[in-house]
Amino acid sequence: MGYRNMPDIRVTSWSQLQDELFTGSWNDTIKRYRSPFVFRGLSDKTYKLETSLMRLGGPYWPLERHLLRNFRKYAQSEVGEFVSFWHLLSVAQHHGLPTRLLDWTYSPYVALHFATTSLERIDADGVIWIVDFVGVHDQLPQPLKDLLRTEGAQAFTIELLTEIRPYERATMEERAFHDFAETLTQFDALGTDEEFLLFFEPPSIDDRIINQFALFSVMPNSQRSVDIWLNTKPDLFRRIIIPAGLKWECRDKLDQCNITERVLFPGLDGLGSWLRRHYSPKT
Repeated sequence: MGYRNMPDIRVTSWSQLQDELFTGSWNDTIKRYRSPFVFRGLSDKTYKLETSLMRLGGPYWPLERHLLRNFRKYAQSEVGEFVSFWHLLSVAQHHGLPTRLLDWTYSPYVALHFATTSLERIDADGVIWIVDFVGVHDQLPQPLKDLLRTEGAQAFTIELLTEIRPYERATMEERAFHDFAETLTQFDALGTDEEFLLFFEPPSIDDRIINQFALFSVMPNSQRSVDIWLNTKPDLFRRIIIPAGLKWECRDKLDQCNITERVLFPGLDGLGSWLRRHYSPKT
């Protein structure tokens, strides 16, 4: 997929990659390196920023509410009562349910990990998407911008998102009778005049969320691909292309920095994935 409005940056060395990953992170106001960017790494530069709900294929959009309703019904024995719709959506995404959310990270190295970890795509050029989430939030509808300004925050939390509608401040007993789908309906209505992109930080469900320095993006249109929206806002993003020939060097140096599956996916599954890749021959 081409992005004619914003040329890709194709790096040719590890040192150039470091420069590009941290370009623009200096905050002159506070004289500190405080990046306004979020990152997403993909093992193939041709992959789109499509959600797992989109990847279901077919007429996927009417299925969203059914997926969430059934997840809520069957997950309560493991999770307990979900305190809000956004809590439900975050837990569902985290555990692999197809949702309209997309995973991002504040860490350029975590994004680089995901761009270089697939041995199956080691011969394909990878990509890191870099998005100015502060600039993106300047495009939000006024009620959402007011929430951020009142909180003094740059990104949303699920607690802040519940302030979108006053019902979420109701008691747990009242919430028990509420259809969470109404929250989604009202969120979608905020994008009636113009679509927007919103980033929020999920609750610290487990060490995987914490170690990946994770956050999610969401749009008020489940059929809208994030990359298509971004391509209309060329000043808010750029892409770093990682040539296939550079992937092994990046991968080995990330391992030396302890950016591995063992750390990002704590537990035996992550350990097994790391060892499998670490001991695979270079081909």
